[in-house]
Amino acid sequence: MRVETPRGDYAATVEAVAGTVEALEQRAGARGSVGVGIPGTISHATGLVKNANSVWLIGKPLLADLQQRLRREVRIANDANCFAVSEAADGAAAGAEVVFGVIVGTGTGGGIVVRGEILTGPNGIAGEWGHNPLPWPADDERPGPACYCGRHGCIETFLSGPGLQADYERHTLRQAQGRPGARQTPAQIVEHAARGDQGARDALGRYAERMARALASVINVLDPDVVVLGGGMSNIPVLYDEVPQLWGPFVFSDTVATRLLRAKHGDASGVRGAAWLWPPSAAGA
Repeated sequence: MRVETPRGDYAATVEAVAGTVEALEQRAGARGSVGVGIPGTISHATGLVKNANSVWLIGKPLLADLQQRLRREVRIANDANCFAVSEAADGAAAGAEVVFGVIVGTGTGGGIVVRGEILTGPNGIAGEWGHNPLPWPADDERPGPACYCGRHGCIETFLSGPGLQADYERHTLRQAQGRPGARQTPAQIVEHAARGDQGARDALGRYAERMARALASVINVLDPDVVVLGGGMSNIPVLYDEVPQLWGPFVFSDTVATRLLRAKHGDASGVRGAAWLWPPSAAGA
């Protein structure tokens, strides 16, 4: 079951989540436990949402409001953490010791699973590679696009769906001597590239090379067995061949054994991971 996100409206977002839970429970004829993945996290210091690219959630008591609205305990975790848990448990990375789960869609997030356990860290930000600067930037990548976090040149501004769109438009405008063209979605850019459009092919080439650099910096720190891609941008087939061919020169090793895999559970993986926030004994309580 899917509902549209009430963008910019916090109260409507709380109601959309609660309404979805109630509709599913009515359909199932049973009351369930509730796990929620969000594009951000809950601050350990304040209990409020922080670091959300759904910026209308920032500074809001989402956990408390959902618990009050649903009249039960709710568990919330970062959506990329939920995704990583799902894919490490029984997805594309099942059996791997160290997994880096990546969501590339409207934003760019990451989660780390080691021996089946999610790492969150004392600040609740483990895996947040999207708000580091794009590594080894070229001259035309400095200082980089503005990011909602207040900085410039974050990985998210290049590797998110909007980042690909903006890059394509910048280069298309440049080639058209400043004349604006029709706005293209990431899916349309991929389609144009498949049909041989050189501008679209170049945009995907830049995207793959930037992803290779960004993931190489993660490999240098974490050295994961598997990197799993999810989110809308993970549906670009060429990434799985091209990125591993491009990241070698940036990885501090003579060989790179890390595998880049597409999520097994697709769009449902983050939701499945949110369910993993409740162990069977707690979920049945």
